[in-house]
Amino acid sequence: MDRQLLRGYVAFLATVGRSDGARPAGYARVSIVRKLTALRTFYNFLVQEGWFQSTPVPSARSFPVKVEKPLPSFLGKQEATRLLAAPDDDNPAGLRDRAILEVLYACGVRLAELQGMDLGDVYHDRREILVRGKGDKERWTLYGTPAEEALDRYLEDGRPHFAATSDHGDPLFVNRYGARLSRRSIEKIVRDYAARAGLKEGIHTHTLRHSFASHMLEGDADLRVIQELLGHSSVSTTQLYTHITKQEARRAYMDFHPLAASSEPETPVEDDATPEE
Repeated sequence: MDRQLLRGYVAFLATVGRSDGARPAGYARVSIVRKLTALRTFYNFLVQEGWFQSTPVPSARSFPVKVEKPLPSFLGKQEATRLLAAPDDDNPAGLRDRAILEVLYACGVRLAELQGMDLGDVYHDRREILVRGKGDKERWTLYGTPAEEALDRYLEDGRPHFAATSDHGDPLFVNRYGARLSRRSIEKIVRDYAARAGLKEGIHTHTLRHSFASHMLEGDADLRVIQELLGHSSVSTTQLYTHITKQEARRAYMDFHPLAASSEPETPVEDDATPEE
């Protein structure tokens, strides 16, 4: 194993499957790094056993393969409206599900945060919810009139139907037995209503969190405010959403500006999979 052979291996991983046209060519960058890490671990073992003096595979930090986080997907405003309107509000389950969707979109909370909410966490007079995030950190999040109406109807006409004889404490969102809804059940609720609304596949609770952040940014909300509402420890995490809105702005420009086609800059094609010297 030498550097030239390693470069050839990386190039192979980046292009394998290119001829069939059935899927995008090559492994994802994160998969390539994972394979190289496994290879390095194997060679480290051989060094320990005395077969080699040193490993020919560099550490993961030295891998010339950039691992980019995919930009999170989010709903357009009309798509979000269709999703929120999908539940039937003439039965207890529909009232509960509508409230779940409204809170997810209005507050931008994580799945675990929504699932862990109790009745006492909702401050109706201020339209605020006390959220317990990662590391048991607490923060306040806000909600507007649509979420307020959905929560009020659920608490008045929906939840009592489920929790009439329950001894499961005071979880905010409950199943038909009055127990706290599981995370899996909440995810299924979101998926089912996304399908009913005719939305693309792959919609989940975090999609609504991404939509919350992206739509706040589109409305010119301050990045630090969004960071606080999302519960991000670092603003650099929140800045990921600025890339989404820039991408959407560029797409809209290219679609609708009459001179956009002539102003599109050429993008150089780079081979990220080939190691640099």
